[in-house]
Amino acid sequence: MNLPAGPRINPSILAADFVNMQADLARIATADFAHVDVMDNHFVPNLTFGPQMVERIQATSPIPLDVHLMITDPDRWAPGYAELGAASVTFHLEAAADPVALARRLRDIGARAGVAIKPGTAGESLYDILDEFDQVLVMTVEPGFGGQGFMPETMPKLRALRDEARRRGSDVWLQVDGGISDATIAQAAESGADTFVAGSAVYGADDIEAAVTRLRELARAASLES
Repeated sequence: MNLPAGPRINPSILAADFVNMQADLARIATADFAHVDVMDNHFVPNLTFGPQMVERIQATSPIPLDVHLMITDPDRWAPGYAELGAASVTFHLEAAADPVALARRLRDIGARAGVAIKPGTAGESLYDILDEFDQVLVMTVEPGFGGQGFMPETMPKLRALRDEARRRGSDVWLQVDGGISDATIAQAAESGADTFVAGSAVYGADDIEAAVTRLRELARAASLES
């Protein structure tokens, strides 16, 4: 798979019309990845998609899938999503029993291995194992529901992860998810993010393609200034 250069815009289909999913996937064809939130009503208090739905999304999406697992026991379940063909599978550090072994398993299957951390989880917990991951997702809201407000207090953690990645010579992608919009994406880009999950900012726009382009341009301009 040819990987898109940053900044990457990954619309969250949590904000899509579930009844017309194929049509709403087609509407984000100019984005980089389709962000798929899998929630189990245990790790987070919400229930969304499971493997069967993700398999159908994978079959119909015009762009690769970026699967975000907000589930308990990802050590057991995450490899299955990679086997379905997801380009990227991200699990939560807080939920994994052996994050390094799991990341290696995902890579062996052929997916990019991502790890996510909640707003209250220290970024330093990833420093020594940073090279095991292709992507780090810094949650900029508490995981579980779309449409929440961006938490600027997560930006120092993001900047520190960017600095640590640079120090190590790592090419890990730094993703943010939660409250990303025209008003917040520059702040996240300046703090080191190169991959952006946006739900309502994309699907709530009158012109979805223009919204994706605008977010990408705002992020690019801000990253050049950082």
